[in-house]
Amino acid sequence: MITGPDDAASCRRISALLDEGYRPHGSPAVAFGGERVVAAQALVWPHAPAGSEPGAAGGVAEAARG
Repeated sequence: MITGPDDAASCRRISALLDEGYRPHGSPAVAFGGERVVAAQALVWPHAPAGSEPGAAGGVAEAARG
């Protein structure tokens, strides 16, 4: 899951993850936090190692990276 303000920096972060091979999973979500819009999108690595379970740490983008 990647989250952040709906701004150019977040768009660049998401674009970089997509360029690395991550793919969106499900629909994005947006919320208004009183001062700004915050967006969230689940991302998955489409080529998880054999034997890994869906939702395991290796199959989800590391949100803390950004």
